[in-house]
Amino acid sequence: MTTYWRTLRRRVLTPDVSQTRLDVRGFHIKSRATRTVLETVGESFLTGFAAAAQSRTDEDFAPHLDQLERRFRGFAYEGAAMALAIVDALSPVRGRRVERFLDGVGSAHLYMAYVGVGWAMARLPRFLWHRLAMPDPLLRWLVLDGYGFHQAYFHTDRYVRARYQDPGFRWPGGGPAGYANRAIDQGIGRALWFVCGTDPDRVVDTIGGFAPHRRADLFGGAGLAATYAGGGEEAELRAFWQRAGQYRPQLAQGSAFGATARVRAGLVVPHNELAAEVFCGMSTARAAELTEQRRPATPDGHQLPAYEIWRQRVADEFVAIGRN
Repeated sequence: MTTYWRTLRRRVLTPDVSQTRLDVRGFHIKSRATRTVLETVGESFLTGFAAAAQSRTDEDFAPHLDQLERRFRGFAYEGAAMALAIVDALSPVRGRRVERFLDGVGSAHLYMAYVGVGWAMARLPRFLWHRLAMPDPLLRWLVLDGYGFHQAYFHTDRYVRARYQDPGFRWPGGGPAGYANRAIDQGIGRALWFVCGTDPDRVVDTIGGFAPHRRADLFGGAGLAATYAGGGEEAELRAFWQRAGQYRPQLAQGSAFGATARVRAGLVVPHNELAAEVFCGMSTARAAELTEQRRPATPDGHQLPAYEIWRQRVADEFVAIGRN
């Protein structure tokens, strides 16, 4: 593909950066500092998206992403995965860019990459979903997490304020029937950290408006975002922990998963350590170690996927050590 066509592809596919502005999205603005953090997350995502959409190979764009600030680099790799997934899905022949990315330069950012594929899923027509790469049967549920985040971020009135859920949702990833909406809710929970401008009281109050059976997954997602993206001061995080009440194990589980993604990528920064200490009562390294130790080796069961068994094991571990 010529440079001209790659440049045109980038321009056509890359979302407008204005769509990451909190005022455009109608999200709560807690302070100028947190607004800057959240909008830089969005800008970093689009930097990765644009670089990958225009690239011929992964090696063309990865060095550029590795120059970004450590705090925001993972979001750029997430955006890159979204772009590669769209390129694969729209290719006249079966594309393999995402699979090569997951095995190569994107391997350290594996968790964020799967989430990025979920963003692509949200932007593609359903008849192309079967062309999306999700080779890991354990992590494939992160694709739906990414899908849920996208829907809550860009269709906030429907997915957050009206609390929409599609009871007949179908996707090509397979697995136990009925779990898809739970994985989507985990992504919606992550998005609430952005929609509510990193204000824990707003997050808790918003989750309280959802049906009780959805709240545990929403808290898990919010805990992951609060840990990975940051934006909350120590007093706010401690207040979040207190108000989570019976959902503290899920908040800790989400935090541990966020810490694991940071540790794997070598992108741990101070706010990750702070959140892990508040929610998990331990360092990011220890939280990541605990998470990996509870990683299931068995395939999906009839009722629950291995991914949910993993989440429950981690949450139960926090209950066992008194984080409830």
